[in-house]
Amino acid sequence: MTYTRKNRGVCSVSTTVTLADDGTIENVTVLGGCSGNLKGISSLLKGMPAQEAIQRMEGLTCGSKSTSCPDQIAKALREALEQQ
Repeated sequence: MTYTRKNRGVCSVSTTVTLADDGTIENVTVLGGCSGNLKGISSLLKGMPAQEAIQRMEGLTCGSKSTSCPDQIAKALREALEQQ
């Protein structure tokens, strides 16, 4: 299943996640933001259970912002799991 979410409160524009039927992350693509860092995060997430990724990244902030790109990825993963 592939799910796209518009990001809010960060430099990146959107996050697209692809999950296997068992909730394992197959792919994460973030449009905009810090390209190298987000490519690295996306690579590390492949094969990880979405629930584990959510636990690790949910609530992380960026500077004075109340959210971050990893937090936005966690939100996209949570919403994708709810859609499954």
